[in-house]
Amino acid sequence: MKIGNIEIEHGLILAPMESVTDLPFRLICKKMGAELVYTEFIASEALIRDVEKSIRKMKILDVERPVAVQIFGSKTESMCRSAKMVEDSGADIVDINFGCWVKKVVNNEAGAAFLKCPEKMADMVGAVVNSVSIPVTAKTRLGWDSNSIVIVETAKMLEKAGVSALAVHCRTRAMGMSGKADWSWIPKVKENLNIPVILNGDVNTPEDCKRAFETVKCDAVMVARGAIGNPFIFREMKEYLLSGTIIKTSVREKIDTCLEHLRISMEYKGVRKGIIEFRKNYSGYLKGMFGSSAVRQKLVLMESYDDIKNTLADFYEELVKNNKIDDIVN
Repeated sequence: MKIGNIEIEHGLILAPMESVTDLPFRLICKKMGAELVYTEFIASEALIRDVEKSIRKMKILDVERPVAVQIFGSKTESMCRSAKMVEDSGADIVDINFGCWVKKVVNNEAGAAFLKCPEKMADMVGAVVNSVSIPVTAKTRLGWDSNSIVIVETAKMLEKAGVSALAVHCRTRAMGMSGKADWSWIPKVKENLNIPVILNGDVNTPEDCKRAFETVKCDAVMVARGAIGNPFIFREMKEYLLSGTIIKTSVREKIDTCLEHLRISMEYKGVRKGIIEFRKNYSGYLKGMFGSSAVRQKLVLMESYDDIKNTLADFYEELVKNNKIDDIVN
């Protein structure tokens, strides 16, 4: 699959997720096999006002390329200006969010609010495409609700407006993150487009990934919640696609990767902030390990890397000592 001139060999993509896909997490996912990574979404109005937090979200490193920076907003002029800032930052792709369902975004006429008027969506895309020289992609949903599914018509308008690829979250705005993603719309979109179509929604396991490619013939899959605390998912998916084998990740590697992720977080955000903001990741990395709940309760109170490292080392030794580990976690 190609987005512009960017080759995505196996179609394994890390989805944009607010407060999740920061630079440290993207680096870990890239190491584990993600072929294209997306930043957290960034408000266009904040970018053009040089809000430090938003500018920081746009920071990328060469080692994580290719990288797509996702922006959102309701004003076309602001979106064009922020897209140009994204291009100037060195991003490989600028992505437009037309799928965020949360009230704060929708009430400001951004994100999934555009599903009420796809023509406005296409007009904005056309303007953004004309403002930059890097590929522009878009991410949206099936429609506002089950009575207004407009994805096929919308997709055709977006391709005509110039997007280089389209990611479809196979839920409506009304569904939010609930219910089952309806993959059946992907073939209907694909038969009307010549650009890559990326499936998003309920791709959480290697089996899901293979089923998506085989049954609905998407060009790529975009992994979201399945990657939280589990960056190994990309390596597992790639191996399953190539050999049909399910790789199991050892407890030792999960703990070592947890600490590596923490170190990058500290380096990128500063020691104290890096440790505090990392706390949400312990549950994912330690999921399924005997006695992990008690250990997590200790870890989230710690503010020293050495204390965290020693606590995890003791935890691992305790698992081995009490034969509560075969060094494999599903």
